[in-house]
Amino acid sequence: MLEEVERWLSTRSWSANDRPLHQILAAKQRTGRTVSVVLPALNEEETVGDIAAVIRHDLMLQVPLVDELVVVDSGSTDRTSEVAAAAGARVVHRDEILPRLPAVPGKGEVLWRSLLVTRGDIVCFVDADLRDFSSDFVSGIVGPLLTDPDVDLVKAMYDRPLAGASGQGGRVTELMARPLLNMHWPQLAGFVQPLGGEYAARRSLLEQLPFPVGYGVELGMLVDALHLVGLDALAQVDVGVRKHRHQDGQALGRMAAAIYRTAQLRLARGHLIRPSLTQFERSADGFAPRTYSVDTEERPPMVEIAEYQARKAA
Repeated sequence: MLEEVERWLSTRSWSANDRPLHQILAAKQRTGRTVSVVLPALNEEETVGDIAAVIRHDLMLQVPLVDELVVVDSGSTDRTSEVAAAAGARVVHRDEILPRLPAVPGKGEVLWRSLLVTRGDIVCFVDADLRDFSSDFVSGIVGPLLTDPDVDLVKAMYDRPLAGASGQGGRVTELMARPLLNMHWPQLAGFVQPLGGEYAARRSLLEQLPFPVGYGVELGMLVDALHLVGLDALAQVDVGVRKHRHQDGQALGRMAAAIYRTAQLRLARGHLIRPSLTQFERSADGFAPRTYSVDTEERPPMVEIAEYQARKAA
């Protein structure tokens, strides 16, 4: 590990307990910064309501840390929208945001569009499939952004128990993302959960970043933020344990391919062949190939979008 990263680990890695809530609130009142929380959701009716209810109760009603709570529904076919609204979140459908630009499937697409329907100076993203959710996930990663003006992006770090099995989750992290970061961007080797979906950042940074439309968004954001603001503007906070729904092996393979493609684009910008991933499923005639395209589209920095510029000017 680079000496720079060892130093970073000692100065930019914290615990949620390091900043008590009263200290964070005092900093928020002093600076006047506003906070938006965004939950990207696709068929998460079992969990999205509990997450939204905890955030609203703990960080909006009990203490005024969060100014707006938005669930962006990316095309759910279950009751995700109804459950989220009943829990007190404002629900916005992905296709209603920037309608002149047809939406494509993918988590990064939803996060990118969320910048147009939120106003917070600090934007906090939280995955909508978490179980046993604690509001420390939000206050822990928002805290450094309110108390330290030199920090621009904060990732959550946590244990990820693998449901029904021994050991930890995060298989794509360990098999794909961590090797890529250590080999090509060793300054980022200190991030415990580089692909985690819980992170907060200043809008002034997010609006300058391109967003990979799919699962590569977290890796792409880390790499691009490193180049834009430098390692010392990035941080991580230990928030305990993260429990969520785990994907099957083939879904993880598709995630890994998207992450690799995101890294590839950043290593060598250019005209590359559109990649695909072939996986195999057993059929009556043996193993049948199934080929999937890998996400390659990226949305430009939001600050380049005319509608966003118009809203800022207004």
